[in-house]
Formats: sequence, C-alpha cells, structure tokens
Amino acid sequence: MDKNEHTSRSKQQQNAQPSPDVTGHESLDTNTKDHKEVIQESWYRCEQYGLEHGSQPNFATLPKGELKDRVEQHHSLLETTEKEVLPYYENILSNSSCMIVLADRQGHVLNTWGQSRFGPASEHGLVGGNQWTEVGVGTNAIGTALITGHAIQVGRDEHFLRANRFMVGSASPIYDTKNDLVGVLDISSDAYLPQDHTLGMVKLMSLSVENRLIYSAFQKDHFILTFNTNVVSLDSHWSGILVLDENGVIVSANRRAEVVLAQDLALLNINQVFDCSMREIKHHPPNAPMKLRAMGRFQIYVKVIPPLAPVMRVPDFRNRADYIPPVTPLDAETQTTAFDLTAYTEPGTGSEATEAHEEPSPAEKTTAAQPQRPLPPNVIPLEQLEHGDVRVRRTVRQAHKIMEKDIPILIHGETGAGKEILVRSLHYHSSRASEMLVAVNCAAIPSELVESELFGYERGAFTGAQNKGSIGLIRRAHRGTLFLDEIGEMPLTVQSRLLRVLQERMVTPLGSTEVFPVDIKLISATNRILKDEVAEGRFREDLYYRISGLNIELPSLRDRADKAELIRYVFERLRLEEPAQPLSEHLLKMLVKHPWPGNMRQLVHVLKVGMAMADGDELEDWHLPDDFFDELDSPHQPGNTPEVEPLERLIPRLLKEHHGNVSKTAKAAGVSRNTVYKYRS
Repeated sequence: MDKNEHTSRSKQQQNAQPSPDVTGHESLDTNTKDHKEVIQESWYRCEQYGLEHGSQPNFATLPKGELKDRVEQHHSLLETTEKEVLPYYENILSNSSCMIVLADRQGHVLNTWGQSRFGPASEHGLVGGNQWTEVGVGTNAIGTALITGHAIQVGRDEHFLRANRFMVGSASPIYDTKNDLVGVLDISSDAYLPQDHTLGMVKLMSLSVENRLIYSAFQKDHFILTFNTNVVSLDSHWSGILVLDENGVIVSANRRAEVVLAQDLALLNINQVFDCSMREIKHHPPNAPMKLRAMGRFQIYVKVIPPLAPVMRVPDFRNRADYIPPVTPLDAETQTTAFDLTAYTEPGTGSEATEAHEEPSPAEKTTAAQPQRPLPPNVIPLEQLEHGDVRVRRTVRQAHKIMEKDIPILIHGETGAGKEILVRSLHYHSSRASEMLVAVNCAAIPSELVESELFGYERGAFTGAQNKGSIGLIRRAHRGTLFLDEIGEMPLTVQSRLLRVLQERMVTPLGSTEVFPVDIKLISATNRILKDEVAEGRFREDLYYRISGLNIELPSLRDRADKAELIRYVFERLRLEEPAQPLSEHLLKMLVKHPWPGNMRQLVHVLKVGMAMADGDELEDWHLPDDFFDELDSPHQPGNTPEVEPLERLIPRLLKEHHGNVSKTAKAAGVSRNTVYKYRS
C-alpha cells in the first residue's frame, strides 16, 4: 500500500477501534490478533487477489431466481432475525441512520433493514443478491468477518477500495447449533456518525440470533437451561444456554455458555457442570431461578425451561439392559429357527462340521430366543446363503453377530456378487427387522442430487425441490438399516457431510437449521479398493475408518466352493415363480464350468431366460442365451481349467513368484487385493 493510503488508514484506526460491549460483559470474540493486524492481513489478501485501491467493486449479483432460492433456503435464519431479534433493538436503531444487512455464508446479501444516508442502492451496493467478499469488494466488514470468523469493524479508510470509503461497517458472524458459520449480520452507517457502540451492538444481535436458533431447534422436546452470574440478567441475550435431553446430557450450548464455564460442554452430563441432578431439574418449577454452584467453583443462577411438548413415558422394565425375553417354544415340526446360524450344516465331517457346530455366544443365544418373524418372499434365510462354502459361512456368522452391535459393516465384493442379498438377510434376521431397510446405490444417483436425496431438504431449498420438502433417505432409515452400496462412488463434498452425520448421529436437511437425531445400523459395500481410493485422494480417510468396523469380503460366484449347490438352490427358488422341470446333471455341469463375470446377477438372468424359453419343458443348453456360450468357450476363463488350486495354496505361491507384490499377485490370481491380504501366510 502507498504512504498516503497507510497514513489515512492509521488515522482512521485511532478513531474506529472496537469499543467495549454495550452490556459491559466480556466479548465472546476469541480472536487474539489486534485490529490493525487483521486489517493489514486483509489488505495483503486483496493485493494477492489482484485488486487495486481504484478498482470498482464486483458484486457478482445473483439472478432474481437464484436469490429467491437462497432466501427460501435461509427462511428460518431470516425469520428469526426479523421477527425475534430486530424488534428488541428497534428503539436504538430508529434513532440512527444505519442499515442492517444479513448475508449468507458466501457473502450474498439476503435482506436489509433500516434507513441510510448512502444515496441510491445502485451506488452503495447493499442490496439483495450482491456478494460482499474480499475477492470482489476488497476489505469490508461482511467479507472480512467471513474469512476471519470473528466480529470486526471496518472504518471508512480501512476499506481497501476507495469506492467503499463512504461508510463504516460492523459485522459479526452467526453460528448454528453445530457451530458452523451460517451467515453474517452487519450494521453499516455514514462514516460521520459516532461508532462507539455499533460493534458491541452487532455482536449482541448476532448472539441473539444464535440463541433463537437454538430455541427453534430444541425447545419442542428438550430441557433448556439459561444461566448467568446475576439473577436479574437471566433473560438477557448474554446468558449462557444449555440444551439437555431427558437423561441430562448436554446436546447443545451457545457460545456464551462455553465462555463463562471455560469448558468443552459437548455430551457432558448436567451433574458434571452444576451441583444438581437431572431429576432435580425436571421437578423444579419452570422459570423459577435456582442458585447452584458451577464446576464446583463459583455461584451461578439457573432458570429451567421445560419442553413445549413433553412426552408422557410409562415405565416399562423390559427396556432395561439386563432384560432377557422368555424362550418361545419351537414348533413341533422344526427344531431350528432362521435366526440360528449353527443349525445349518452341509453333509460331511472334519473341520467344516466342527465349525458349523461351535457353541453360540451369549449374544447369539439371546437372538435365537427371539420370536421368529415370517420373512418377506425376497429375503433368503441366513442359513441358506451358503451351501458348503466355509468362507461364506464364516462371513455370514461374523456379520450376523455384529448386527446387534454399534459397529458398522463394510462389504467388499465384485458387482453382482450378492451384497444386497446378504444385507437384506442380515436386516430381517436382526432386532431392526420391524423397521425399514433403506438401500442406496451411490453410483445411481446424479452427483448433484446425492446430498438432497440422503439428507433431505426443506420446502423450496433449491430450484426443482418438492413443495413439501423431503425427509431424506438417512432419516427414512431411522431405527432401521441404511445400506450404502457402491459407497466408493460418493462425491467428496457429500462424504464430509456423511462423516458428520455418522459422528453426531444428527441430520440437518438442506435449507434448514433444525437437526434430527437418527439411530441407524450402517452397512456399506464397494467393489473398489477403498484404501487405494484414499491414497489417491478420491475417498476421505476419516470416513473410511468410520465405515470400516467389520470388513468382510463376499467371494465371486466363480470362486465359491459351493458353486454347484448354489446354482441348484437358485434354480429351485426360481421354479417357485416359473414352473420348470428339475435341472439336469448335464446342464448343471455346464453352468458350473461357466466363469460368471456378472456373478449372481448374471446367473439369475441366464436361468430366467432359459426357463422362459423352455416354457415348462426340461431346460436344455439351446434354451440359454448366445453370450452365455461366448464366455463359456473363452480359452482364458478359469472355468475351463479342470482343476482349480485352492486359494490357501495359490496366494502364497503367487506371492513368492511375484516377490511379495500384492497387486501383481491379485492380478495373476484373478482376485482382489483384499483376498490376497487375507490368504497370505
């Protein structure tokens, strides 16, 4: 910056330093840099953007249609500001010619209130749709507050562009209940008006908006505690706010609460903060002050606001963790249940038979004792998912045990290998069977719609949104199972939101500030090597470790040890839909020899086509589609080899031949890298 610019800016700073808050309380702003340093850094950024002091502002004005969409998207924020916050300050603001501006987190002006002496709107630029960022407008209160995340006052000559030096701006960011920045509140006025209290005023107004957002999100079914060091200040906007669930767990708090208590309050119990229990809080008269000791150190006054719609709960001792339901007598004709994985054994002896009859764990015993529900027609009983393949049997047993634990499941397998069939069976053999199984193919949803489909949206959240909004697929799976198929195809932008949902078990629909708790069993599936995707930057590492609690692999059809029995089983199930003669041994051998690159999905289609062509007669080879024989006759398919070497011997041998190179070994064996890791010695 030139000398004249620096001199005038320094003089202005002497007259425009932030004043103490109008209430006399300490500031919530945790910015440790002094005002001069913040402005200097902003000017440096402007120079890096290629701006000059004589540049004209570029407001990147939104089209009217897009502005309307943004206004509808931020309906709750606008309504809270206009109807619940601004009326408190009407008398103060009416005595000064200033303009109040609300902008979104991208700096777009959503609405303005008040009077100004700036002249026509075309000259000052504080109009709906204009974007006040440092990139286009230089140093300014809105744009600089967005970048720093802190309240700031920008004096007349502190604006980088001369075109903006007709005003003083004071702006403070607004944070939602998840501590995400959702907007900025700004007070801009003529540079010749006194500015002693404006910065403190806008800080207080932004805090008021944040407090009202907390009330809107939680007041219906949560306890809200306001507290202060002075009993007469309990209703002020500077009071701390805690949101409690019925067990006394702190699920949200405003910034003031964490400043006063100097403590990270997330998920603490109320008895860890105040010297009282949740029972005392529930039975305390509403709005009557309580005198308590906070953090065991100082005296505090607390007011309890009960939920607006309290839920009447009748005691049910069966909900206790130690409750074991009575054993239901089994039907006289069958001594097994679809929940008991140990009941199914393939004829034979040795290690397979021993493993199949292992003593079930206590968790399995409890599950097996549950009353058996009739399965939907498209659900395969768990014991029928394998017909002699030890690996698949082990995989199903592991996944079934984990279904009752708060542990996610990640399934690896080729396309069409039956991942969704496995997930459907796991869901309907779990305690969540009475709730929904929501299957989402992440590769089938257009990338621009994934976010709205998963998380839902408010009415009018974006162009083309349904008038009634959408609950979203995650909330639809509440208390049930969410199956994210092809999760490796999920866009990175959506991955970050999904990670937050899985961490917090809360969903915020697009265009809303309200959060909804969700209880889901998460199962994901992929045909990619996600660790490679992480290494190449296409998949978030933190999300990978969040979804990969139990990693299991479903082998391809060509690698199944029970291929013949499995093919016969699939054929018999299809005969329930399409009458047909039993499968001949000749045709079964031909089906077993096939490499099945499309796995179970291809098998089902081939059999359906053949049965349709046979039209009730015995299925013969000429009934099958031509491409079936093209793949069958390929000389490079592993199905043509008379004898297949077991993976237990094949993988170590190929690893030795390729000097431990996992990728080359996987390629040579025709398996995934996960399979190589599993069988290497």
